[in-house]
Amino acid sequence: MLTNDVIKFSHRNVFVLSTISAFSALGFIWPFFYTGKNVPHTQIFFWIATVITVFLVILEISQSKLDSKSVAILGVLSALIAALRPLGAGAIGIEPMWFLLILSARVFGPSFGFLLGLTSVFVSALLTGGLGPWLGYQIFAAAWIGLLAGALPWRTRLRGGKEIAMLMVFGVLASELFGILMDLQFWPWALGSQTQLSFQPGASQNLSNFFAFHFLTAMAWDLPRAVFTSALICIAGRPVLSALRRSYVRAAFLTPIEFNEHVTQQKEA
Repeated sequence: MLTNDVIKFSHRNVFVLSTISAFSALGFIWPFFYTGKNVPHTQIFFWIATVITVFLVILEISQSKLDSKSVAILGVLSALIAALRPLGAGAIGIEPMWFLLILSARVFGPSFGFLLGLTSVFVSALLTGGLGPWLGYQIFAAAWIGLLAGALPWRTRLRGGKEIAMLMVFGVLASELFGILMDLQFWPWALGSQTQLSFQPGASQNLSNFFAFHFLTAMAWDLPRAVFTSALICIAGRPVLSALRRSYVRAAFLTPIEFNEHVTQQKEA
């Protein structure tokens, strides 16, 4: 698979980030294998993982493996997404941040998308006072969506409408994925222990209970989020992609030999 990833981590750091993601995933899926009596404090998974991730990014910058252009564009896009996020506050599923995260990750690649999702949600929480036990979940959900968007295939030589259609479908899937991940951090405490859909440690029906709870309660958020995100990609996708790709080409992120190959690829896309 060809990608245009402007941020190149070492193999060691890719392994560490993968391990961190796997560790954080335990904070989402623990209800399906946990058999203890007391509900664990899962936030520790995310705070440890977030601190290690931020430390790795600082280390990469200090060792000049992330050049100034990559850091600058990451900062600008993180600020834009953080500014877009409050625009949907209080509205059911109306969250304009996702379309810009998806399009940015599409242009700049999976590692960039991972960091962009992480930093933009964190900055938004600082600006809006959204710090709380849910923040770690939101950070990694957004980071994984950025990673997946950046990893969408390039070999297919998608052009124009086909690329937009692919991104619209991904926007729908990403909206549902975010809703599922957010419900995973909410469901074990939401219903107490006395309902048919409650979390019961060690119970074999926890998986079916969760998805019944999710589809009964979250569709009012997930469907508007999916429709709104895909509609923004349909309406603004082409001009935003063009602007981002012009920035990519003019900034000359990659080395000359690699850059020429990716410029051609970006122009063809």
